[in-house]
Amino acid sequence: MSRLLSRLTLLIALLACAGPGVAGQGSTALRFDSARAWEHLRTQVAFGPRPAGSPALAECRRYLLSQLQLHGIQAREQAFEADTPLGRVKMVNVIATIPGARPARIALGSHYDTKLFREFRFVGASDGASSTAVLLELARALKARRNPFTYELIFFDGEEAVVEWQGTDNTYGSRHYVQAARKAGTLSSLKAFVLLDMVGDRDLTLRRETNSTRWLTEIIWGTAARLGHGKVFLQEPFSVGGDDHFPFLEAGVPAVDLIDLDYPAWHRPDDNLDNVSARSLQVTGDVVLASLPAIEQRLLSGK
Repeated sequence: MSRLLSRLTLLIALLACAGPGVAGQGSTALRFDSARAWEHLRTQVAFGPRPAGSPALAECRRYLLSQLQLHGIQAREQAFEADTPLGRVKMVNVIATIPGARPARIALGSHYDTKLFREFRFVGASDGASSTAVLLELARALKARRNPFTYELIFFDGEEAVVEWQGTDNTYGSRHYVQAARKAGTLSSLKAFVLLDMVGDRDLTLRRETNSTRWLTEIIWGTAARLGHGKVFLQEPFSVGGDDHFPFLEAGVPAVDLIDLDYPAWHRPDDNLDNVSARSLQVTGDVVLASLPAIEQRLLSGK
């Protein structure tokens, strides 16, 4: 009897020492930590306005890369030049990869630039910083998880219009990513794309974006309801005129957009720390992380 007890004690000790790789599916590492996400948001805001091509955005990009490296996540810069109404602008997407059991990929994305305003100081606490903060924290959690698919975290440059949102003056980074993937022949291995945009509003309300792929929307909003977040993830439909998920949809990749446009501070100088909250980041992160198993199962079933 004592020998059996000794063996059980040894097994428990081994599992404890093994960390997330063995016993970590329910560990702290796999939980979304809004305190970490809030620090990512606060740091971005401290850089000031971050329009495409600016020194502040380059500083922000270095921060993203350093945080990804800190958690052992490989990332690369996808640099390109974009023709804008104000001339050619150098832009850089950041693409982080977390290998899984399969090379087929699920991508999560956010833009990390802010809208250019000359008449006031715009720091984009929700519009740019919030979704980027959530994506960075999701990367940390996913690194500690056994992933049946490879995960790609894409931080897009140039989502915002340089002048006005019309024609091609918008979504520069996501359009370039899809064009480059087509050219490289890697688009077919991208099975789903989840876009985060403006998820920091203190009074967060996320409606079902009607251009988004229905089955992805159903999984995420169903997960939110199961977790008790039905007052945030509303069942009401609405449509956006464009966002970083559009190039993916047009390329045939299932995609969904989580965005709160019911935000009084949108594109205003008061899109600052006073109007965003860590709780909104927590709800968003929890729902996305909890939705991934159902998304993976749907893809594995081939439906």
